[in-house]
Amino acid sequence: MTTERLVLRPAQESDFAPLAEMWGDNEVVRFIGGQTRGPQDVWFTLARGRGMWDIKGFGNWTVTDRASGEVFGEAGFADFRRGITPDLSQWPEAGWAFSKATWGRGIASETVGAIHAWLDEARPGMSVCIVDEGNLASRRVAEKCGYRFWRPSELRGAAINVFQRVPA
Repeated sequence: MTTERLVLRPAQESDFAPLAEMWGDNEVVRFIGGQTRGPQDVWFTLARGRGMWDIKGFGNWTVTDRASGEVFGEAGFADFRRGITPDLSQWPEAGWAFSKATWGRGIASETVGAIHAWLDEARPGMSVCIVDEGNLASRRVAEKCGYRFWRPSELRGAAINVFQRVPA
């Protein structure tokens, strides 16, 4: 899938190093669990995002710069079987993460808009996302794409905000 500035494609082995660098950055993970990811966890995340396609019919894309091919991050949909209330597994759960080099450039909004355009055609219906209370940038991205606060919940002992998106 392409946008004006981006290519969203299936993950490949060569994405591992730039994604490991991204997931190893404390600022990137500040609102995504708060813990950096080691190499094995990054590898499992990459494989899980790609493998989700076969199981659920949706998954992650690696987001790259259309001009240079540089890996910017990843975005897509998953079923994490989080075991929280409400049970989010009945809907695609959107997620996105980007390297600091992309912040403030509209890359997240462009990406999240594109993946939801795909979702609206491929699998119309409600989707959800979780946005940490302090993550104002991701909340703005979610709201630009039609998400609205739905309800509070708790994940691993921490308060979270669950957003829902119901396309028109």
